[in-house]
Amino acid sequence: MIRKIINPFQKFIKAESLAGFLLFGATILALFMANTSFNEVYLAIRQFPIGFSLGDFELKKPLILWINDGLMAIFFFLIGLELKRELLVGELNSLKKAAFPFIAALGGVLIPIVLFLTLNQQSDTANAWGIPMATDIAFALAVLMLLGKRVPLSLKIFLTAFAIIDDLAAVLVIALFYSQHIYWQLLAYALILIGGLAWFYHKKTFRFDIGIIIAIVVWILFLKSGIHPTIAGVLLAFTIPIKKKINIDDYIDKLSFVSQNLQTKTNQNSDHILNKDEMNCINYLGNATSEVRSPLQFLEEKLHGLIAYFILPVFAFANAGISFTSGLELNFELVRNIALALFVGKLSGISLFTFIGLKLKLIKLPEDLNYKHIIGIAAIAGIGFTMSIFIANLAFQGNDFLINSAKIGIIIGSVIAGLTGYLILRFVK
Repeated sequence: MIRKIINPFQKFIKAESLAGFLLFGATILALFMANTSFNEVYLAIRQFPIGFSLGDFELKKPLILWINDGLMAIFFFLIGLELKRELLVGELNSLKKAAFPFIAALGGVLIPIVLFLTLNQQSDTANAWGIPMATDIAFALAVLMLLGKRVPLSLKIFLTAFAIIDDLAAVLVIALFYSQHIYWQLLAYALILIGGLAWFYHKKTFRFDIGIIIAIVVWILFLKSGIHPTIAGVLLAFTIPIKKKINIDDYIDKLSFVSQNLQTKTNQNSDHILNKDEMNCINYLGNATSEVRSPLQFLEEKLHGLIAYFILPVFAFANAGISFTSGLELNFELVRNIALALFVGKLSGISLFTFIGLKLKLIKLPEDLNYKHIIGIAAIAGIGFTMSIFIANLAFQGNDFLINSAKIGIIIGSVIAGLTGYLILRFVK
């Protein structure tokens, strides 16, 4: 039973860790191209127009926006799937389980925001307060992977749990504070479609093809309504059923039935082509296999590789390329404030709120953790690359001067946070 629980999580950690290294590689490649003779090629790739027109309807965007609005909607869909699973059957499905990561995440969200707003003295950069609030789980787990067996598995589980809560907070902030000029009628149509899809999946059956069609329509409606379309990804994820049609015991019975039938129907030649009866047995087993899998779990598993190994590196490549060779001007106050809010804010917020939770006996540390582990992981939580850059693009739409300044602050803060957390955990006993 323990192996059934731990093995999938270990696979998740390995996938996220590799994604972190790919993110790092994509970032380095983007910076290389932006600061060499490949700069024009890099800019041309980002601005390459893609889209179509259909009568009065037109949907044409540069490639960079298709990545940030389209591919990232799939990333947010996965966040929604992970959040739903954690709330129903995972580390957040009870107050006792959720208390530890929730209190830590609360400090990791509030203190960076408060610190940024306290440091910020410029009205035109005040909208950046949401940038330092989220942790990049892929980069963070990649740092932990470098530490090997020095890091207990329970610390990785804790990091994953509070990072998911961080992501939920970021999603709410994007929906409430970084959406402008809302067209309520289009939004209402989208919400009706999402509600109808949830009803269909609950009362009828899960149909992937229907879901894809509805998802595309909902994404377009969100895009045109003024609400960032990535929010549609999260809401659509909550329509996906977690219940299975048959339980594992029924599946084992069907597996045994198919095995016995194949043994009686199959001839002695192992190279023969399947006959009709054997094909029926295989199809019967295939149907049973699809019924024993939770649609939510199945989609989460299938999407994880696509997002970890393709979408996030592509996002990093498209957004991290800042050119320093063309006399780049920066808002150094914004750079400083974001870097400090990420590093100092996350470190102090998570450490302080966890300390208070322990003193008030609201939470209890796992037996293999001590408070030094919490300080180390609090530092690493300051790695806010993906979600932070995403929010920076929303906060300063069209203002490359402030976007580049924010990105530099994010990179500096994340690097300091990662190195500090690594060194702390490296020598924890």
